[in-house]
Amino acid sequence: MNVNELIRAHEVRVIGDNGAQLGIMPLAAALTAAKESGLDLVEVASDAVPPVCRIMDFGRYKYQMSKKLSESRKKSTTIDIKEVKFRPKTGDHDYQFKLRNILKFLAEKNKIKVSLMFKGREITHSNLGLELMERVIKDVAEYGHPEQFPRLEGRTIVMVLAPK
Repeated sequence: MNVNELIRAHEVRVIGDNGAQLGIMPLAAALTAAKESGLDLVEVASDAVPPVCRIMDFGRYKYQMSKKLSESRKKSTTIDIKEVKFRPKTGDHDYQFKLRNILKFLAEKNKIKVSLMFKGREITHSNLGLELMERVIKDVAEYGHPEQFPRLEGRTIVMVLAPK
């Protein structure tokens, strides 16, 4: 490394607090300029030759970034998975009640896991469970659609509905 490269290594390109380029200057002069304006000298691009530094209020910058982050978190939506359980012999009134809950959950933009459990010898009539699941799909067709179609997992038929 020759003498010129050694001198250049201690030079930085400085951007003022208003965004204007102040040019390439020695590091000591850049620090002095930042101190005179009562702000901080922050390295923005270390890969550049010479490195780029900006005169700014670093505490204020960190505060603004945290505010932006919290704003973006406020706007994001979380999708919950709600579960509604049926039985093969679920009565009509109970079915309507559970269907109302499913529609309410879909209106809130939540996913619904619909499960139908068999006990004992009920598993031999798994076709009744599949018919009940098809009925649920048909009844919620205008509000949601099946994301995962009904499938038998052990003694349970499971299906996932997503809002439209």
